[in-house]
Amino acid sequence: MGLRDKYQEAIKTAKGIGMQGQAEERDGKLYFKGTTKTQAEANKIWDAIKTVPDWQKEIVADIQATGGEQAPAAANGRTYTVKAGDTLSQIAKQELGDAGKYQAIFEANRDQLDNPDRIKPGQVLKIPAAGN
Repeated sequence: MGLRDKYQEAIKTAKGIGMQGQAEERDGKLYFKGTTKTQAEANKIWDAIKTVPDWQKEIVADIQATGGEQAPAAANGRTYTVKAGDTLSQIAKQELGDAGKYQAIFEANRDQLDNPDRIKPGQVLKIPAAGN
């Protein structure tokens, strides 16, 4: 398995948020170089990279935030880092007071989630305002 395959989730995250740049494999390392609009977006890419245990030995990254506007879904600035065993409904109950609001969290994070039942430890999820 190549490094691009091993870090496919991080590459997918970078593409999903619209990172301007590339991930290139050379000399036994994967080089991430690019820019994002916000630091929160850059952090999402880092969070995805760090889900792979050997990332320190395999990744060389230069991901810069250019300081653009914050994504509308995260306008309230709240995030939640997924822990082992978490579900979106548990997170919704804890963060929004209603387990049934898991769908709002899912919709706010469509850039990194394809299925509300597939969240991973280390992911940083945007938490929408309670009224959403």
